[in-house]
Amino acid sequence: MTDVLLIETTDRVRTITLNRPEARNALNSPLQRAAAAALTAADTDDAVDVVILTGTDPAFCAGLDLKELGSSAENLRDVLDPGDSPFTVLVRMTKPVIGAVNGPCVTGGFELALACDFLVASERAAFADTHARVGLTPGGGMSVNLPQAVGLRKAKEMSLTGNYIDAADAYRLGLVNVVVDHADLLPHARALAQEIAGNDQRAVRNLKQLYDEAAKLSVGDAWRLEQERFRTWTFDPGEIERRRAGIVARGRGQTRS
Repeated sequence: MTDVLLIETTDRVRTITLNRPEARNALNSPLQRAAAAALTAADTDDAVDVVILTGTDPAFCAGLDLKELGSSAENLRDVLDPGDSPFTVLVRMTKPVIGAVNGPCVTGGFELALACDFLVASERAAFADTHARVGLTPGGGMSVNLPQAVGLRKAKEMSLTGNYIDAADAYRLGLVNVVVDHADLLPHARALAQEIAGNDQRAVRNLKQLYDEAAKLSVGDAWRLEQERFRTWTFDPGEIERRRAGIVARGRGQTRS
């Protein structure tokens, strides 16, 4: 029997791949439980700094497995049990998660992608929320995360129509950070992950937490949270000096025309 999930760790980057290609990586109960467990394990593993979440071609994820849901209404509640839900785990992650969207990314799969910290996309990527088309209500964060990504009016249009947008439109809307050739998707995601892994990990996780927490607050409360964290932050002056020369050289290299 084929593993529903593939896991690989290289240079402190863990790649988690949804692996039900025959079902377009639809999230049945075994895949949801496996993904939740793998994400939890990555977040607690001292050998991992960054996670990449992707799918086996041809799709990123087609959403919840409608064949499984169609057999019983109870299955919907079972597959969204917070203890076994990758959506819940992604919200709680302390380490950065890059979504590498390799193909169609639909409904529950779209919610998985939206729960990642940021997205890189293949030119084959496409995004849709089809909850209204199949008669379901979201439970993985769609009504919260999609408006934050593309704005309230566009989010309403996508959810109420169920229409797809392609990778180019996703980039134009700010849903994805970059669109690359399909063959370059994982190399590009891994290069970004290596950039993150090369930074001070205490600072990386603090910044991720600040962004995640501030997104739930008013502007004033978010400012106060940052200032409070700034006042209580401890650092090693010697480590800052050690890193300074490398930061200057890197900046010159990135800004050189």
